Amino acid sequence: MGRAPGAPVRDGIPEHGRVPKYYAVKAQVSELLDDLGEGRALPAERDLAVRFGVARETVRQALRDLLLEGRLRRSGRGTIVAGPKLEQPLSLASYTEGVRRQGRRPGRALVGLERFPCPEALAPDLGVRAGEPVWHMERVLCADDERVGLESTYVAVGRAPRLDADFEPDTSFYGYLRERLGIVFGDADERLETVLATPREALLVGTPPALPMLLIHRVSRDAGGRPLERVRSLYRGDRFSFTAHLRG
Repeated sequence: MGRAPGAPVRDGIPEHGRVPKYYAVKAQVSELLDDLGEGRALPAERDLAVRFGVARETVRQALRDLLLEGRLRRSGRGTIVAGPKLEQPLSLASYTEGVRRQGRRPGRALVGLERFPCPEALAPDLGVRAGEPVWHMERVLCADDERVGLESTYVAVGRAPRLDADFEPDTSFYGYLRERLGIVFGDADERLETVLATPREALLVGTPPALPMLLIHRVSRDAGGRPLERVRSLYRGDRFSFTAHLRG
């Protein structure tokens, strides 16, 4: 495995040059994935073990890494080459708009929509007093019918009084606020972190509980600076990357 100047940072090879056996297999499998192309089935573990002259457990460890990184995905009882990750901009654009820009078909499946008195801790983010009615809407995020995330939205009933009657849960909530209610977004605060899904979240998204997830917390305001919504969005770490445009 040749290395260009600075390559230890890029390719994971330590400066002392000793590479774990599974990592060498992982690099070889990565090259194989490039040759196979998206959607093609990966050879069986035993065949890869023979091909690379290693134990099946070594192959298994390399494949686990590639699954977590999103290079591979499960399909039925086999494993296939995954497509590129979805790029979601860190902006006030909705999930729907971000997915459509990449030529994919966005979708959402409603898990639940409930109305309840606002807890004290949530009230400042929504610009209401504790006890005033708020909506909580939870939806599974999809791209081309593949489950890729889970979105939990809180908004004051006073801002969207007919949410349960007028809104189609499989459409863009931001589009609904703009087009039906005339609300113009102003700005938002976001925090991004890496987490493991809870057993319930993993079941809803259809992933193993050990799969790393990207979690975004967002509190947004309208053009007048009034609090509007709080959103908790959970994205599959193997299917998403996030982009941002920075200006000095």
